[in-house]
Amino acid sequence: MSPESRGLFITFEGPEGAGKTTQIARLVEQLEGAGVAHILTREPGGTPLGTRIRQVVLLEPDLQVDPLPEFLLYSASRAQLVGQIIRPALARGEVVVCDRYADSSLAYQGAGRGLDAGLLAQITQAATGGLKPDLTFLLDLDPAIGLARAATRGEPDRLERADLAFHQRVRAGFLALAQQEPGRFHVLDGTQEPDDLAGQIWAVVENKLRMGQAEAHASSSG
Repeated sequence: MSPESRGLFITFEGPEGAGKTTQIARLVEQLEGAGVAHILTREPGGTPLGTRIRQVVLLEPDLQVDPLPEFLLYSASRAQLVGQIIRPALARGEVVVCDRYADSSLAYQGAGRGLDAGLLAQITQAATGGLKPDLTFLLDLDPAIGLARAATRGEPDRLERADLAFHQRVRAGFLALAQQEPGRFHVLDGTQEPDDLAGQIWAVVENKLRMGQAEAHASSSG
């Protein structure tokens, strides 16, 4: 687990239409059933400021937002979320489940929009204070399939309106991040049946929770 936290920080990432919403809901049900204290949040959003930023950066697609301002808006939402919601919950020993986090910016604004990776890393470090997830589930999917799924949900947001080549770069960006941190990322095939995916995710989370409990017991005994 992150050294500064007693809780467990779990994020879900992936291209558009990969099934994150379904799997997040399933995981929350499992946590509730197991009696595990947890919170659910998302990016951008999760705070009053983040919700307003979400409206601007995602839900007003006709508003012109260049790549750097787009990334800075996401980072502002992220900084507020980490300070107000995520760190306090982790300090209480809770499980935090977050729909997207900093990896999305590295994939979308970095690999997708072409912003400098060094700049993104520097600003992300400042926004999060270096807080990284303990577990990240990357639901991988062919962007063409994902965009077709997303199209059934209604009016596309700013990112969903981008062309297929953009989304292919985003997918490649996510997979590159997973290769860099194989201990944190769990890459899952987003075309699997939802029940199969949910079972795989819960097995990983349950094991991590047991390890955390064992570590806490050993620490208290010592």
